[in-house]
Amino acid sequence: MRVGYKSLVGVLLLAVAACSKQAPPPPPPPEVTVATPLRREVIDWDDYTGRFEAPQDVEVRARIDGVVTGIHFRNGQDVGTGAPLITIDPRPYQAALQQARAQVARAQATLANARSVAARSGQLAQAQAVSREELETDVAARRTAEADLAAARAAVRNAELNLSFTTVRAPFAGRASDRRVSLGDTVQDGETVLTRIVSLDPLWFTFEGAEAFYLKNLRQDQRGERGSSRNTANPVDIQLADEDDYRWHGRMEFLDNAIDPNSGTIRARAVVANPTRFLTPGMFGRARLLGSGRYQALLVPDEAIVTDQNRRLVYVVNRENKIVPRPVELGAKVEGLRIVRAGLAPTERVVLDGLGKVRPDTVVKTRQGQIKPSPGTQPAPTSKLVEPVSGQATTD
Repeated sequence: MRVGYKSLVGVLLLAVAACSKQAPPPPPPPEVTVATPLRREVIDWDDYTGRFEAPQDVEVRARIDGVVTGIHFRNGQDVGTGAPLITIDPRPYQAALQQARAQVARAQATLANARSVAARSGQLAQAQAVSREELETDVAARRTAEADLAAARAAVRNAELNLSFTTVRAPFAGRASDRRVSLGDTVQDGETVLTRIVSLDPLWFTFEGAEAFYLKNLRQDQRGERGSSRNTANPVDIQLADEDDYRWHGRMEFLDNAIDPNSGTIRARAVVANPTRFLTPGMFGRARLLGSGRYQALLVPDEAIVTDQNRRLVYVVNRENKIVPRPVELGAKVEGLRIVRAGLAPTERVVLDGLGKVRPDTVVKTRQGQIKPSPGTQPAPTSKLVEPVSGQATTD
């Protein structure tokens, strides 16, 4: 009896042990949110950095010798075309003009006398009262007097021109720099700089583009997607260093004829209207130039993109609810979402969250979500300029 009891106890213990070694039930499949890519008609823009330049930028110099007797503008003042800037003592040039006019009167009197003599000699020559040589001499004297009168009149025009140069005027509308001379200074023709003037409306925005962008634009022109900026006024949007969006708008005007072999870039510029004269030559800006025609694009959030060494992936869920990686080619960002250029179908279900819990071929439980755009400012290609803090303050 004891042996049977012990055997029974052993069997029971073995059964309990066998039950305790059974595997626990499998965990439930991870739950993820999925959604199909958002479809939008988009336009690509290429980013550049550059500066504003004045189409007209000149150093105003004296065109005559003399002494400064008047300054008619404030330092940094906006001036119009033809506005008086500097007066150089006009008295010597007024005297020169009067002298030249007197020479004209003298030449006119000499010419009148020479014409009278030549006419009389002509009549006498017909009556054979004077020799042919005397007639030719009188005619030559008349012609000389005519030439002298023409020279005297040219001297008057030159004197008038020099007198006009005594008032230095703005050659175009723009903004003057500070004055480089003072009252009483002696200036020299073509040597003395009086001030500098730059035009303000419109302005040029100049920048350089890499050869890769240039080739891209040429290919797009060949395919008819967008015109080349060499002969097409493609739109350009510009953002200043302290701005969050592209508030300034212009058109392409110039593309250089060669690529710089040292930098591998090509010069370009756009024309930007500046009616308020807020923009200033030399100011830095970030520009975006039309980089494509309109096309249909698939958009996904950046959070749905996985980096695998040198590849970018998104996870999609197939019909068996298994995770499948999709290598994708990405583009720019628009409305807070990333453009997927290739590798993804518009009907595929993209995993939006829970990426850390899944691996390829993992069976998941899906929850339907939705990809929503976030309209707003686009990220700037470089860091934003921070407004500086004042060094001092007062209570007045």
